[in-house]
Amino acid sequence: MNFVMKAALGGGPPDVGKMLGGEEKEDDPDAAKKEEERQEALRQQEEERKAKYAKMEAEREVMRQGIRDKYGIKKREEAEAEAAAAAEEPAAGSLTRPKKAVPAGCGDEEEEEESIMDTVMKYLPGPLQDMLKK
Repeated sequence: MNFVMKAALGGGPPDVGKMLGGEEKEDDPDAAKKEEERQEALRQQEEERKAKYAKMEAEREVMRQGIRDKYGIKKREEAEAEAAAAAEEPAAGSLTRPKKAVPAGCGDEEEEEESIMDTVMKYLPGPLQDMLKK
């Protein structure tokens, strides 16, 4: 409806003149100054927002640390660093995973062979025992 009224009164949409090859509007001399002020305002707002969230995060960290101290909990970064150091320490020069400790009595092969041999000798008859001892 608004378009019909403007067309009847001799006006039209502002882009019609440009499409027909008419003159372009000149830039406002204050436009650059206004744009610069707008950019500065945006930068200032962004700095204020970052400062606000940094302050909130600092308050939260103080509260978290209080809870950690109360319950004896380590910080996640500290715990991960300790675990990584412990995992790297035994395997520093090894290309394979660290070996598990051998239980007592399992590592001596000679003792096992002798004990097995002695057990077998107990169940053999006398003449076979003499032959195996030689």
